[in-house]
Amino acid sequence: MVYIYNLFAYNLLFEDLSLLFSNTFPMNSTLVFSVLVAYFGILILISYYTSRNASTASFFNGNRQSPWFLVAFGMIGASLSGVTFISVPGNVAKTQFSYFQLVMGYMVGYFVIATILMPLYYRLNLISIYTYLKERFGFWTYKTGAGFFLLSRTIGTAFRLFLAVIALQIGLFDAWGFPFWLTTAVSIALIWVYTFRGGIKTIVWTDTFQTTFLLLALLSSIYLIKTELNLGFLEISSTISNSKFGQVFFWDDWRGVDFFPKQFLSGMFIAIAMTGLDQDMMQKNLTCKSLPEAQKNMFWFSLTLLVVNWIFLSLGALLYIYAEQKGITLPKASDNVYPQLAFNNFGIVAGIAFLLGITAATYASSDSALTSLTTSFSIDFLDVSDKNEEDSKKTIRWVHLGFSVLLLIIIVIFKIARDAFPDTNVITLLFKVTGYTYGPLLGLYAFGLATKRRVNDKLVPFLCLFCVLLSWGIDFYSGEIIKDFKFGSTILIVNGLLNFGGLFLISENTELKETLEKFRK
Repeated sequence: MVYIYNLFAYNLLFEDLSLLFSNTFPMNSTLVFSVLVAYFGILILISYYTSRNASTASFFNGNRQSPWFLVAFGMIGASLSGVTFISVPGNVAKTQFSYFQLVMGYMVGYFVIATILMPLYYRLNLISIYTYLKERFGFWTYKTGAGFFLLSRTIGTAFRLFLAVIALQIGLFDAWGFPFWLTTAVSIALIWVYTFRGGIKTIVWTDTFQTTFLLLALLSSIYLIKTELNLGFLEISSTISNSKFGQVFFWDDWRGVDFFPKQFLSGMFIAIAMTGLDQDMMQKNLTCKSLPEAQKNMFWFSLTLLVVNWIFLSLGALLYIYAEQKGITLPKASDNVYPQLAFNNFGIVAGIAFLLGITAATYASSDSALTSLTTSFSIDFLDVSDKNEEDSKKTIRWVHLGFSVLLLIIIVIFKIARDAFPDTNVITLLFKVTGYTYGPLLGLYAFGLATKRRVNDKLVPFLCLFCVLLSWGIDFYSGEIIKDFKFGSTILIVNGLLNFGGLFLISENTELKETLEKFRK
C-alpha cells in the first residue's frame, strides 16, 4: 500500500506507476467487491475495539477524551462528504471555480463558531446543542430547533449517501444486476453495523481512517491526469488558469448566484448554520477534552479544508480538460462525470482509489450524521437521560435502526426524482434545501445570543414554518420582481433575518418589564 499510494515520489516510481495507472488495467466487479470487503472489514474492526465497554456517555460524547488532532483530521472527511467528492468537480464545467468564493466565506464562519458558539456549548456542558434553546426560550422553541436539525440532517445525509450509492451501482452492483434500492439497503446496513454500539467514540477513529483514503483518492486522480496529459506539477496551475474553467472571482453580475459578495456571505452563514448549529459537526468537537483543544481543532480544520477544496476544484477542471483532449464523451449529469472517468477510463489504481475515496467521503459524513440523528432524537425527544443504562442502550439502538430505514426510503425517492430531472446538480440542490431548513436555527440562535428578550414560546414553531414558506416564495418570485435576479445560497441569510425579525415581534423586553414593575411598586 505504501508503494502504490506514495504517488508524488514519482522520480523513483514513475515507470511502474505509469503502468498501474494505465487504462489497460480495467476495473471488474470481483476486484471492486474484494476491495470493499477489505475496507469495511477494517472499519468493523475499528468499531469492535473502540466500542468495548461502551456506555451511553461514550455513544454521545466519547467521554470527552478524543485527541483534538484526530477530530480535526476526521472532520475533513465528514465535512466534505460524497457531495464534495463528486458534485464539486462535476460542477466546474458550469460554475468554474466560483464555489471557492463560498469556501472563503467558511473561514469567517468557523471563526465565529470557535469564538462564540463553542465557548457557549462547553460552558453549559451540552450533549445536544439544542438544549440551549430550552434554557433560553422554552420547551416549544427547543423542540422546533431540534426538529429542524433532524429534518435538515436527514435530507442532507440522504443526498450524500445517494451519490455514493450511484458510484457503487456503476462500479459493482450493475454488473451483478442488483436493483438500486438493494444497493442502498446494503450501504446503509454497513454504516449501521459499525456505528450502532460505539457511537461518536467510534466515529472519531473511523472518520480519521476514511479521510486518509479520501485524500489519497483525490491525489491519485490528479496524478493520473497529470501523467496522461504530460504535465508537470507546476504546469497544472497554468493549464487550469488558461482554460475556460479557471475563473475564481465573479463581480460582473450582481443578480447572478456567482456574484462574489453573495457567495462569500453565503459561505460564512452556511458554515455557522451547517457546522456551528449542527449537532453532527458539533458533537465531534464536544468530544475534545477542553474548550482550548476544541478551538485548536476548529482552527486547523478550517485551514486544511480551504486547501482541500481548492484541490477538488482543480481536479474538476482537469477532468474536463482530460476528457476534451482524449475525445471522451461525458454523461449529461455532471455528478456522473468523475465516476464514469474513474471506472471506465482511469487505470486500476486510480479506479480503486476513487472507489475507496467516494466510499470514505460518503461514509465519513453519513456515519456521523446517523449517530448525531440518533443522539438528537434520543436526547431531545425521548430524553433517554432519565432512563437507566440498559433501557437507554435499547432505545438508542431502535432509534438508530429507525433512521437507517428512513434514509433508505428517502434515497429511493431521490433516485426517482433524479431520473426525471437528470440535469440537477446535487451540491447546488443541497445548498438550496439548506437555505430553507437551517434558516430557523440561524434566526433562533442569533436572537438568543444578540438579545435578552423573551419570546412567546408557543408561537415559535408556527413562526419558523411561516418564515420557511415566505423564504421559498421570495426566492421563487425574485426573478420576476428583479429581472434575472437569483438569491442562490443567500436565501439562508434571508430566512435567518425573517426568523430574527419574527422573533422580535413575538417577544418582550424582560429587563424593561422588570424595571417598570419595580417603578410601580
